[in-house]
Amino acid sequence: MMALGGKIAAAFPQGGLVFLNGDLGTGKTTLVRGLLRSLGFKGTVKSPTYALVEPYHIAGRDIYHFDLYRLADPEELEYMGVRDYLSSEALCLIEWSEKAQSFLPAESLSLFIQHDGEARKVSIEFADHIDIKQ
Repeated sequence: MMALGGKIAAAFPQGGLVFLNGDLGTGKTTLVRGLLRSLGFKGTVKSPTYALVEPYHIAGRDIYHFDLYRLADPEELEYMGVRDYLSSEALCLIEWSEKAQSFLPAESLSLFIQHDGEARKVSIEFADHIDIKQ
C-alpha cells in the first residue's frame, strides 16, 4: 500500500480527486502515508476520522486527506467549506467517499481495496488523463 501511494503521488503532479474505498483496516490511510512519504513528508500521518480533514503542505503542494467515516450527513461538508478544498489545485484524498457521493464532484481516480488473506486486492478506476505506471 505504501508503494502504491507513491505511484499515485507521481500520477498527480498537480491537483486531483482520489476516492479511497474499502472496509476498516484495508490500508486506506497506509496508502496515504505512502503517498506523503514519497513526496518527502516525515511527520506522523494519522487518519482524520474525527477532524474529517488533515491538511499537508509538501514541496509547494497542498494535499488534503479526508476521512468521511463519521459523516452523518453530506451537508456537513458544506459547513466545513469542502468546496474550497475541492476547487483548489490541491490533491484531495477522500476515504469513505460513498458517504458523500452525491455531494462530491467526479473523481480522477477511485481505488477499491479489499482484504485478500494477509494481502490486499486493489481495483482501480481512473480518468483517461491519469497514468499510473506498473
